[in-house]
Amino acid sequence: MALLPLNLSIPAQVEIGNEFRLLHYGMGTVIYPEVSIGDRVRIYHQVTVGRKDAHLPRAHSRFEWLSIEDDVVLFPGCKVLGGDGVTTIGRGTLVGANAVLMNSTGENEIWAGNPARLVGHRKDLTRSGTATGADAETETAWAPANA
Repeated sequence: MALLPLNLSIPAQVEIGNEFRLLHYGMGTVIYPEVSIGDRVRIYHQVTVGRKDAHLPRAHSRFEWLSIEDDVVLFPGCKVLGGDGVTTIGRGTLVGANAVLMNSTGENEIWAGNPARLVGHRKDLTRSGTATGADAETETAWAPANA
């Protein structure tokens, strides 16, 4: 197997839960040090998790922390950028490919677009966070946000 230049940046300060998965080797993924990642979180390639005021020196930023709760999925190319204080990505949230999310979310929400907006809610998780149904690994049930 050839060695791949992954261009992956996950500092040691990042708190990572159980069963964390980087899909497609996490190629090009960047995660800032002030981040916690819950259990069973899946992150695809080219994802950035950090702060939206990265143009400021860290000492001048009002960003404190970004928390990604259990069972979150960050699809390829999405950007999750925290603002003032603590930003929380709620349990079970899906952030669509190439979405730019710059605020906290609730639980089991589906966000997409640039800027990201709420487009639906997940219906495929049990209380323990495991997917339901025969196609749980490959298909996500959802309901539109305006339903």
